Amino acid sequence: MSTKKTSIDHGRRELLAGAGMAGIAGLAALSGAASAQAAGADDKMSAPVKVAKKGVYETVPLRQEAINVSAIQSRVNAVDVRNLKATMKANLDHVLELIDMAQGSVDAWGGERQWGAKQDLLVMHEFPFQGFQPWSRKDLLKVAIDLPGPETEMIGAKAKKYGCYIAFGCYAKEKDWPEHVINMSVIMGPDGSIVSKQWKTRNILGLFGDGALLGTTIYDVLDRYVEMYGLDATIPVARTDIGNITMTAVGAEPLLYTAQAMKGAEIQILTVSGGSNPEAAAATARANGTYCIGVGNSVTPDNIGFAEAAGAQDGGTAIFDPRGKSLAEAANHHEDIVSTRIPIGDFRKTRRMRELPMAVLLPVFQQYEPVFKPNAFLQYLPTDYKDSGAYIKRRMSQK
Repeated sequence: MSTKKTSIDHGRRELLAGAGMAGIAGLAALSGAASAQAAGADDKMSAPVKVAKKGVYETVPLRQEAINVSAIQSRVNAVDVRNLKATMKANLDHVLELIDMAQGSVDAWGGERQWGAKQDLLVMHEFPFQGFQPWSRKDLLKVAIDLPGPETEMIGAKAKKYGCYIAFGCYAKEKDWPEHVINMSVIMGPDGSIVSKQWKTRNILGLFGDGALLGTTIYDVLDRYVEMYGLDATIPVARTDIGNITMTAVGAEPLLYTAQAMKGAEIQILTVSGGSNPEAAAATARANGTYCIGVGNSVTPDNIGFAEAAGAQDGGTAIFDPRGKSLAEAANHHEDIVSTRIPIGDFRKTRRMRELPMAVLLPVFQQYEPVFKPNAFLQYLPTDYKDSGAYIKRRMSQK
């Protein structure tokens, strides 16, 4: 399936393709004249990247000095495409119940009971109500949700009820990207609306042997993405009144996590269903001086094609402070809710940004050439996992 080509300045397209993801930091640091030349008259392209300068980064005022945060380690049971409405509803109902539990609210014994502290931020993993299977593109387009849509309305209603932020991952559809299924991280706000939609940056190559993932990421459509949303949006940061939040389902990508921190991320959320681990979250917090939440899935009975414990591990969901010290972690591999309190006001007042020797690093990033180049899904959309794997191998073999 071919995609519709977009009109874009040839010089700008070459600049972006040559940079790749490893060179985004270098692109952002180009001189104003070079950036303007690459961007032309496009306002989004010429808009500055919001990155820390001499330790100062963009924020909005905090609504309170400390926040309560909970990470929900839940099952990752896949919906049945043959019975999509009913299985999606069952999964979503369970997610809504877990949100109530995290907020200390239980509707039982003839009425709602409340205990525990109000939580300001609830975090879930990559696919809490859709699950995962090696679906074809045709099936993925059925599983993917609209943003906004019925699912976000229900989760948004819980966010509004409790006056909190709720972050989760999902397969999503966007009207400007027909036939694409986007691996998306979503943050709902206290008013019940979507505060931030953060695309996955890239996929792991060769994850399924001969197959490869079908979800569209920023790297897969980089040129058009930047043309539509600007360079700043390639590493998004939600600047909220409880702190600057980033969320990603990309695993094993420390340079990406560092770039998020450079852009002012204060709370980093790592969500990898089937692969999240506390070591990565602890290392990210320590290396970048941020609060980091690693949230994964629990044991999941009856998930077709997977063992019950696939991706689950004791203590797999955990919250770490800027020194990499564990503040809270799951007791085991079952469903669990881990909670802690983050003094976000004090952190913001006393934070010292990590010093990076950019004069030494930038020449390496700018000249590095990856084997797998961006924009693959602007040229072709694979139909299933085997087709995607074969397509990626073809692209990687091209010189």
